[in-house]
Amino acid sequence: MKKLLIGTAMVASFTLSGLSAHASCVDPRTPSQQTTPLNLNLPPMAAHSGQNAGENIVGTWHVVYSTEGSTSGEAFIQWHSDGTEWENINYPVLGGNICLGSWKIVDHSHVSRNHFGWLYSNGLLAGYFNETETDELSWDGNSYTGSNETTLYFFSGPPMVSRGTAAARRIAP
Repeated sequence: MKKLLIGTAMVASFTLSGLSAHASCVDPRTPSQQTTPLNLNLPPMAAHSGQNAGENIVGTWHVVYSTEGSTSGEAFIQWHSDGTEWENINYPVLGGNICLGSWKIVDHSHVSRNHFGWLYSNGLLAGYFNETETDELSWDGNSYTGSNETTLYFFSGPPMVSRGTAAARRIAP
């Protein structure tokens, strides 16, 4: 119990002292860290064979996230037919770059996901985040766009909310 109290006090002092907190999978980049999206040279694909958003979302995707009009990250996401998904984003490994969540069908062309990851401050666990996102799949099932809202929950201090967008392209099996 004593270690827990000391650890919590350290995280609180780091968070309150203004040191940067890094959110795995939603790390808010400073302008100097933002990048131009990679050109992965993905081959053109025939229309995907799914009959609805739930069938079309399953697979591996390259996703570009934007916040306030600037690229804030890129990820590879795998959406699974059992309603789970995981993401590997181009943020520092030591800050945490693997996140996971679940998804459900909204209608014939939309899915919604509920996504979680950890927050770190100077390498110490400082809280967690929750991202909700609704995505619209293209008619051919090979791309989607969406909007998201991310809430950062620190062990000390109030939650912080940000909103952004996602644009994805299917990666062929």
